[in-house]
Amino acid sequence: MNITLLQLDIQWCQPEENIRRAEALIEDRKSGSILPEMWATGFSTHPQESACSEDSSSALVWMRKQAESRRCALSGSLAIRTADGSCRNRHYFVTPEKTFYYDKHHLFTYGQEHRFFTAGDSHTVVEWQGVRFLLLTCYDLRFPLWARYGWAGEYDAIVYVANWPQSRQQAWDTLVRARAIENQCYVLAVNRVGTDPVTYYQGGSAIIDALGREVIVANNDVEQAVCGTLSIEELQRARSRFRVLDDRDMP
Repeated sequence: MNITLLQLDIQWCQPEENIRRAEALIEDRKSGSILPEMWATGFSTHPQESACSEDSSSALVWMRKQAESRRCALSGSLAIRTADGSCRNRHYFVTPEKTFYYDKHHLFTYGQEHRFFTAGDSHTVVEWQGVRFLLLTCYDLRFPLWARYGWAGEYDAIVYVANWPQSRQQAWDTLVRARAIENQCYVLAVNRVGTDPVTYYQGGSAIIDALGREVIVANNDVEQAVCGTLSIEELQRARSRFRVLDDRDMP
């Protein structure tokens, strides 16, 4: 399976401009595409700036249209105001036929996300074209138990979408590889580049295989689309040859 990572330079609270930039990056690619966290607005923890309902989200409409017209899947998170009035950092996985989502569980308290958003309490694994994807978001990366294979579900790849600042880039680079190695899975990690009113982002988007090897890594500080290939046959061989998951700790 071919996967395209869209390392976007998100423009602050300008969804239409971010849609334009994402569409330019996708071009005529037929592979599935992954966008960063809160890709339409940037990581704004103030819902009045960023959150809208699913019905009024032009970014979600765009994701659905792209999935349908290109016959592929798109993934990325948006700030959403739900029918009960709560706000969620909602990671969507959109196929031509259906929309799935995961609500970010570990809200970023250091950035006050927990004051305005409601945490999700369950995992989401989506199967698409024979590959099982666990959906996670940014700060979740720091919590290995939440991603643990078997407890989080049985999956082949973890999708992390993020706004992860350059000041903690070493942690990002290390942890995406750790999550792949300890769960014997692919990790598809998409970060943004550029600046927002608070900080600066370097990128470091990557696909990592079950042995911690780089399938593809985006250039730092560059808005770009990079494509890599997942091989489920290779993943299954790696898991069967060295059966680490049989000896894992479970909660």
